[in-house]
Amino acid sequence: MKKKHLLLLCVLFIAFITQAQTNDSPSTKEKVEFKIGVNYNSHLNYYGRTDSLKSSGLYPSAELSYKGLYVKSDFIFINNAVNSNQYTGTIVSAGYNFKDASEKFSGNIFASKFIYQDKSVLVQSAIKGQAGGGISFLNKFLNVNLGTDVKFSDQTDIGTNGGVDHLERYEFNGGKTVFVIDPSVYLYAGTQNFTQTYYKKRNILFLPAGEEAVTESSKKFNLLAYEVSAPVALGTGKFVFSLTPSYIIPQNLITVPGHPEQSEKGDKLFYVTAGVSYTF
Repeated sequence: MKKKHLLLLCVLFIAFITQAQTNDSPSTKEKVEFKIGVNYNSHLNYYGRTDSLKSSGLYPSAELSYKGLYVKSDFIFINNAVNSNQYTGTIVSAGYNFKDASEKFSGNIFASKFIYQDKSVLVQSAIKGQAGGGISFLNKFLNVNLGTDVKFSDQTDIGTNGGVDHLERYEFNGGKTVFVIDPSVYLYAGTQNFTQTYYKKRNILFLPAGEEAVTESSKKFNLLAYEVSAPVALGTGKFVFSLTPSYIIPQNLITVPGHPEQSEKGDKLFYVTAGVSYTF
């Protein structure tokens, strides 16, 4: 699987470079953009699943884009009662964002490689890579969004998501400053591979002879979470400032009877993501 991830990233990167070099006529040439930024997450979670330390995260990023094609890296630092802004991993992504000329739909495809430290406490640190895409059906009243992805770890999981949002855009200072708010509602579903151990009573000649441990592997497709958010963004010049308050409700947490240390941790959670970026 690792070779497949690297191959897909290489293909997308080569496509990025090829298109940037071949389309150079004055009438169609577009600028290659380089963007740097930093984001803060008040409570790191994976579909509402959290670590026992309730970590927050800071992740600087760098992105190169051209005509919808992009290559991006996020560098993740965590902060909790044990670690203070400790580097825990990098996510390298490549993809393509597109929109039709009539602006009735838009979408994206992507592939990501996760490079974590050996002792990362992130809940999703078992994931080695991810690939997927999504499409949005656009109108001025309500946008409908659908997506799917494949997550690669020791095993493979399939994920889906669906949601709606309503985008409001306001321009000031002759269009040089733009304010956007986008209330959204989403649900997430997918498979979860897990192993569970339980104890079964053992009999010999119809007489009790203690218990034996039985381990079973299982894979289920379940609803994973509901989420409500209200992203806001302010763009002025080459800067974009963003703030996203979110409320997520995890569903179908995996529990192992008698072994809370092996069970998923999660509860209804309010968290905030804030960021700033600058485009060259």
